[in-house]
Amino acid sequence: MTAPASGSGPDTGADPGTVVGGDGLARPAWAAADPMLRDYYDTEWGMPVRDEQGMYERISLEAFQAGLSWATILRKRPAFRAAFEGFDPDRVARYGGDDVERLMGDAGIVRNRAKVLAAITNAQATIGLRDKGGLAEFVWSFRPDTTPRPRTFAEIPAKSPESLALAKALRREGFAFVGPTTMFALMEAVGIIDTHLLGSHRRGSSGVWPV
Repeated sequence: MTAPASGSGPDTGADPGTVVGGDGLARPAWAAADPMLRDYYDTEWGMPVRDEQGMYERISLEAFQAGLSWATILRKRPAFRAAFEGFDPDRVARYGGDDVERLMGDAGIVRNRAKVLAAITNAQATIGLRDKGGLAEFVWSFRPDTTPRPRTFAEIPAKSPESLALAKALRREGFAFVGPTTMFALMEAVGIIDTHLLGSHRRGSSGVWPV
């Protein structure tokens, strides 16, 4: 769930990377204007996800985002959840050809066959990881010793040694569409790293990393 860059808002705080909204709270520019993105940023992005289904959903949505904006995926998330039965790995893992065609005919989601097939493949791989502690524990095992401390959006890296290692490890377990940039975005979204800008009111809110 990548944080997308956007134009700066009208009111800029002391930190050059944040925009102070009408509520007096500082956010990055991408989360300062669109109410949907602002709510997502304030309540969900960067908060820890430690359950299998939640992690599988986020890996799936990160894959569907490839080449698109996160806002597009977020607007379609209710349709994705309906189409993939709440991203229940056990259900999705059993999908066959008829299900693929059903999904390809669903205008509410991103109709990309390779990504649809990856979601099914990744559900099967998720089940396969249960005898190794489970998907969430597996992903969290790549948490780094330190986290970025960006003041501006430009200072946030696009990938890291840990996201590269995670991508390679997931591919070895049979996952698809899990490149190092996509996995870095996942690590941001689920709280494994904290890339909230230092001037943001959300910095340190996950409880995983100090402010």
